[in-house]
Amino acid sequence: MNVRATWIAALGSLWWFVAVQAGAQGYGGLGTDAQGYAFPSPQYVMQFPKDHGPHREFRIEWWYLTANLTGDDGREYGVQWTLFRNAMIPPNAETLTTANDWSPSQLWMGHAAVTTPDAHYVSETRARSILGLAGAQSNPFKAWINDWQLAANSSDDPNFESLTVAANGEKFSYHLDMKAQGPLVFHGGNGYSVKSFAGHASHYYSQPHFKVSGSINLAGKPVKVTGTAWLDREWSSQPLSADQSGWDWVSLNLNDGSKLMGYRLRGGGDVEGGEIHVSATWISPLGTAISYPNGKLSMEEVSTSVVAGRSVPTAWRLKLPAKDIDIEIEALNKNAWMATSFPYWEGPAIIRGSHTGRGYLEMTGYE
Repeated sequence: MNVRATWIAALGSLWWFVAVQAGAQGYGGLGTDAQGYAFPSPQYVMQFPKDHGPHREFRIEWWYLTANLTGDDGREYGVQWTLFRNAMIPPNAETLTTANDWSPSQLWMGHAAVTTPDAHYVSETRARSILGLAGAQSNPFKAWINDWQLAANSSDDPNFESLTVAANGEKFSYHLDMKAQGPLVFHGGNGYSVKSFAGHASHYYSQPHFKVSGSINLAGKPVKVTGTAWLDREWSSQPLSADQSGWDWVSLNLNDGSKLMGYRLRGGGDVEGGEIHVSATWISPLGTAISYPNGKLSMEEVSTSVVAGRSVPTAWRLKLPAKDIDIEIEALNKNAWMATSFPYWEGPAIIRGSHTGRGYLEMTGYE
């Protein structure tokens, strides 16, 4: 094994070890102490395209894309592409800060998946920024890990107006072109998203308005697809409290042209009258967003399924009375389990009730 491969293997093992050790302290270690790192501020004003790129003063961030697609074969498909950046050393302890940093401070991990009604394909890859193997930049925007990539199609794209995404695994690959039909959306107070009663928070915005065209290849059989996609950007240093065990999150495209993002954080000894912290953002067909604080959105489990030996809620009822929303969402494929270093459930969902539509459901912490 050459020197480069040895470094990559060793650092990949280090990341896996840290993930396992931190798993009990907030999901995936997101509730561990973050002394020495920056923390989100409600006074922060986002700037673009700068904030599309990495924030190395914070411990963790991600670029997170999900897509609901229909193939020219008439089948429903879901696609996920995620890049995680995780800092292991606070920035004031770094000795090297270039993109080709050989220090163990910046670790990168990618998740990609394709989901059909009867199959779920998952791939995970890890890398360092050594020799440009992984990273992100703001202008022109690009986020990549090994040969996976999410990138803008021009250098003048402050709103993620035109992106291309590609990834592959052992039994799948995809290449999608995405055109935004609306503005960026800021969650919480101008992108300051509170995650616990104690005030843990992140900076969080989305581009939820993508129209998509492209192709998916499953087991050597290509299919053309069209549909919608939703891109989330989030960064923080300690977004959860130490005893929050995980979250349930949805991004929904409703039949009237509006959209809904909602999540509930489970657990937490800092509770006020309960152990669930719930937040939501409703987005009008024109892209105007209204954020709702804890308690305005109701998320109730309807039924559970045994997935990978775990009991996981795969059908939900959501109510947002302020917008006359009373819906049930159900997984397209109940077995959409991400058997990755941080295991979780992620897959497309069907919407019924006061509104219909399609969306994505993510559930973490079901160990």
